[in-house]
Amino acid sequence: MEFIKDPLLNVNKGKLKLNNPVVSASGTFGYGVELKDIAHPEHYGALTLKGITLKPRSGNETPRLIEVPGGIVNSIGLQNDGVDDFVEKKVVPLQKYDTAIIANINGIKEEDYFLIAEKLDGSPIDYIEINVSCPNIKDGGVVFGKKPESVASIVKGVKKRTSIPAILKLTPQVTDIKPLVYAAEDSGIDIFSLINTYPAMVIDINKKKPVLGNLRGGFSGPAVKPMAINQVWEVRSATNLPIIGMGGISSWQDAVEFMLAGADAVSVGTWHFVDPGIAHKINCGLIKYMQDNGFSSVSEISGYTWRQYNG
Repeated sequence: MEFIKDPLLNVNKGKLKLNNPVVSASGTFGYGVELKDIAHPEHYGALTLKGITLKPRSGNETPRLIEVPGGIVNSIGLQNDGVDDFVEKKVVPLQKYDTAIIANINGIKEEDYFLIAEKLDGSPIDYIEINVSCPNIKDGGVVFGKKPESVASIVKGVKKRTSIPAILKLTPQVTDIKPLVYAAEDSGIDIFSLINTYPAMVIDINKKKPVLGNLRGGFSGPAVKPMAINQVWEVRSATNLPIIGMGGISSWQDAVEFMLAGADAVSVGTWHFVDPGIAHKINCGLIKYMQDNGFSSVSEISGYTWRQYNG
């Protein structure tokens, strides 16, 4: 499958600079090389690698994933080999590809985020995605992401310890997302990404117990798309910083919808398990959409509909 290198697809807003607007969501593309024969890394503007923690984690009890109508529920629990293993063994092999690399960092304590950022500073990572929205760990994660005070503290701490541009991954588990956006922007965040998964549970009616080993997990897939687009619209109403929109994207049409609502780039997650070649198809679709609708760049699509209703 040929690569698309078209300047129409370039993203250049603030500190978000990508060859094209399609990003892989953390946890769905491994460490960027596992799917290289069927989903080449250079089909993406950026690869968000599997989430890392300060120390190695074995993850949650199995089963960890189940398919449900409209998507999947997963509870991986951030299984990974820790940050010290990450750069040399996971990032260095990706340097031969012309795509940006995003490290997704997670913490049980606020200090964990700071220590990981210190270890990543000076590495070949292009962006750090601060994950304060993971619903699949008992401590940390989304606990931090619901409170403007903890969001501000973590963003300030990370920014103090690294010069790498920082992305904040927002949770949908709030009644009003704007206070989190204001707190993060005031603390120096560079980019927002949203949404993370929704809390969910599946029960086996024959065994009369939850299917997942961790009891509950995070729901993702096409069914969450309308809610995710609504959140992107809300965040665009609160900030002019770059936004990476995600949640249920399975086609180029979905990507356009997110961008019209205010996203500058889009991230594909669950649909990788259905169609590993989705990134290439989205980019092809975006080019045709721009040609058919008179857009001269993807930046012109971003926020187009939002601006019609918000001046």
